Amino acid sequence: MAEQDPSAAVRFMDLQDPRYAYMFGFLQADGHLARGRGQKGQLAAELNARDIDILREFQQLTPYYSSITERVRQTNFAERHHSATWSVCALEARTIVNELGIPYGKKSLTIRPPRTEFSRPDYLRGIIDADGSLGWTAQGWPFLSLTSASTAISAYLCHYGLKVTGTARTISRNRRDGVYNVCYYKETAQQLAAHFYYDGCLAIAHKKANADAIQSWVRPSNMKVAPPRRRWTAREDQELLRLNDPTVAGIALDRTEQSCKMRLWRLRTGRI
Repeated sequence: MAEQDPSAAVRFMDLQDPRYAYMFGFLQADGHLARGRGQKGQLAAELNARDIDILREFQQLTPYYSSITERVRQTNFAERHHSATWSVCALEARTIVNELGIPYGKKSLTIRPPRTEFSRPDYLRGIIDADGSLGWTAQGWPFLSLTSASTAISAYLCHYGLKVTGTARTISRNRRDGVYNVCYYKETAQQLAAHFYYDGCLAIAHKKANADAIQSWVRPSNMKVAPPRRRWTAREDQELLRLNDPTVAGIALDRTEQSCKMRLWRLRTGRI
């Protein structure tokens, strides 16, 4: 690919531009920024070759020389894995993304939403395209989920999801591998998918297709709608600890005995 005009660099990674917000979120989750000797280094992202079109979009959005290469190799998951890698080495490009929040080296625990103004739905769509999933559960329900080791990213999706859908989610690390799994189902998944994957947005093609497909789901007439979860307040926690009796607390706080019992156990064991 021919060298692009570096004078366009002033526009590179303007996170209020939906395209760059998406690209930044994607690279933050699934890219890698590596140092070399001196001022050498590389920003790269490797994907299944079926998703090479999104890497071509990154190449078009990058006003520095970048390349896309392909390779086929054997992995632990497949005898023949065909992948494509986009990479850019320009120091100025690496400096910009580093200052915005993509650290050099291992980053899964430390990435966080940008501290500058950014297009929020596009940024989160980039995160989900890289580290999330959406489609259908085994029961045939629509779902949208994110798996991330970052507390800040997982909490931000919960915060934003609450604003869009009114559905609250809390996070805790999976004991098996120490990551967060944030999941939305049914109408909530449909709402978020429609919000993130709007017509004409930059996205991985098969995930955009899944986002569109799950909009066709209609809740069966015999499927009850669960009421919104009632969150515990600091005052309620204090009263629960003071009473120290799930049965009495259930009456005083207008909650079920089981709910009070579980909350009391979590408070006593330091899980909250």
